[in-house]
Amino acid sequence: MNHKGIPASITQLETPCYFYDMDLLRETLSSIASITQPLDYKVHYALKANSNDRLLRTISQADYGADCVSGNEILKALQTGFPPEKIVFAGVGKADWEIDLALDQNIAMFNCESISEMEVIQERAAGKNKTARIAVRINPEIDAKTHHYITTGIEENKFGINREDLPQVLEAYHSLSHLQLKGLHVHIGSQITDMDVFKSLCLRMNEIQDYFRKEHIALDHINVGGGLGLNYEQPEKEAIPDFAAYFSIFKEFLNLYAGQQLHFELGRSITGQCGKLITKVLYVKEGVNTRFAIVDAGMTELIRPALYQAYHKITTPTSHREPQKYDVVGPICESSDYFGKAIELPALRRGDLLVVHTAGAYGEVMRSNYNLRDHLNFYYSDDIKR
Repeated sequence: MNHKGIPASITQLETPCYFYDMDLLRETLSSIASITQPLDYKVHYALKANSNDRLLRTISQADYGADCVSGNEILKALQTGFPPEKIVFAGVGKADWEIDLALDQNIAMFNCESISEMEVIQERAAGKNKTARIAVRINPEIDAKTHHYITTGIEENKFGINREDLPQVLEAYHSLSHLQLKGLHVHIGSQITDMDVFKSLCLRMNEIQDYFRKEHIALDHINVGGGLGLNYEQPEKEAIPDFAAYFSIFKEFLNLYAGQQLHFELGRSITGQCGKLITKVLYVKEGVNTRFAIVDAGMTELIRPALYQAYHKITTPTSHREPQKYDVVGPICESSDYFGKAIELPALRRGDLLVVHTAGAYGEVMRSNYNLRDHLNFYYSDDIKR
């Protein structure tokens, strides 16, 4: 292997393609387990980050749970080895068929986001003569200090139940005989790199727990979501996130009571660094003030730069030419179709390969066939001779 985890046979890979470093994925899973197992913390992998079958089977075989936000994600989790008792179902808009599926599979938990959702789950469970285990998702009013599209824990977001509405939630719950309130759930956003944000979350969760204890409601399931960010700027220096610092925040500042178990929903931090998008230069085009490297991948393969104005490090195995600056853009008929602007790279030529790093989360899973695009390949380090 060379070029930061890419195989030496990179020129033989058909582009555009995703390349997954399975060794790095396994190392990441082991790093998390070494910290969480002694603490009895439970980690559910968030399928929304990447639902690639090979990755999911590797994660399920490592004894992780699954965090799902759709019925099809539940089905995918089951198909790739996650047992029902380790599946939690979140999402602000659960359809009736999705609720029925979760009930039929006897999953571990519904994370409920409104009274009306609780009432629908009650109705569907009653029709099956079942009792649904639920956790109430609360909006903790914590600013994740991240992109506003991926902030989920403040009042203006569509997610969760506001704290001032908790009396009405409990009043409704006491009338819903086919629900069993087992826990609390929060999730404040994604790509969080400021550890003080998680400290603030812990302190707020302590306040919320105090409210439920005063109401004489015992909870055994505390789910603090995920959100741990990645180093997109220097992925080679932090291929595995600082999980020790992350989990230590919760150990130090979150109050757990007898019988309570702490759950996490990590996605991006598990798969993000193990995936790379590899693309080929089709043309080099000289603009008036800009030099364009037009590549065969586009926003249909990796939408994060277009959707979030997100940065991804871009490199090339070619290194012996004089550096020049390029806007690296795709072939899609949208001006937002780009991977990076004013990126300094060795002088590029038609046929050169580029590597877009940290593409293992919210990359493949968000791809589309816009412009009727469907040519995308997948390669895994386990399948390539070293």
